[in-house]
Amino acid sequence: MLSVSVRDVMVEDVATAAMDATLHEAADRMADRDVGSLVVVEDGEVVGIVTHSDVLRHLATDGDPATARVAECMGSPAVTIEPDADAEDAAVVLSTEDIKRLPVVEDGDLLGIVTVTDLSYFLPQIALGRPGGRPRPASRPEIAFDDEEWTADLQTGEEPDVGDTVRFTKRLSEDDVTDFARATGDTNRLHLDEGFAIGTRFGERIVHGTLVAGVISAALARLPGLTIYLSQDLGFRSPVPIGATVTAACEITEALGGNRYRVSTTVYHENEPVVDGQATVLIDQLHEAVPLERADVGADD
Repeated sequence: MLSVSVRDVMVEDVATAAMDATLHEAADRMADRDVGSLVVVEDGEVVGIVTHSDVLRHLATDGDPATARVAECMGSPAVTIEPDADAEDAAVVLSTEDIKRLPVVEDGDLLGIVTVTDLSYFLPQIALGRPGGRPRPASRPEIAFDDEEWTADLQTGEEPDVGDTVRFTKRLSEDDVTDFARATGDTNRLHLDEGFAIGTRFGERIVHGTLVAGVISAALARLPGLTIYLSQDLGFRSPVPIGATVTAACEITEALGGNRYRVSTTVYHENEPVVDGQATVLIDQLHEAVPLERADVGADD
């Protein structure tokens, strides 16, 4: 195969902002350019990146977009890459740093930008996942790992029983919505295009309903044992804005026999139910993980 360089992949027309630009000006520029981030440049030097999510997080803390400056919420220092670097090297940097955009800089000059999406077109064989060691060790054997931004409240015993409850809380970020759209192909503009969403009945972009409901699955995974979905009915009661923190609350309400249970399932945003329903699950006992070196052993070994 011919090698692919960052120069081959990068986008040259980069949207930029100055450090002293207001968040209102930054948001307008992102909307005008139809991009989710701006490279921040000061005296000709790349000093950071400000994203749509950065702006929303700052405004959520009662920041005034007319006076707050880009310098207050940008990510800095910016991680950059040279144009002649191999595209696979860029993929490694994106994964290791857990970021989605790399300004391309040569001799101090900004030449372009390369993103996870850009690389996926050229390097479909590369998985741009979280770097190893980033997730925290699992709090329970039912799950592989935790994340420092997640919280769970477990009121369960060693074995599943009627009355057991689990609450799982997670913020549904801009990246979550974008990753969900790419993973499922659900690129409904209501979830991805702010200019389009403003004109809808919701007046803003909202999280995919199925993504909100997916937090229920995260809660069920924390019931004692190996939880397997058998069925789930859902009612979608209210939209959830991007960046909102939601909590899935699940309670085992009935034992159906054969390790099967009925579970009430509700997702809350700001203490109001946004999704509700009930699930039927099968909960098996946990088994010891098979060491990888044994998993590939043939019948004759």
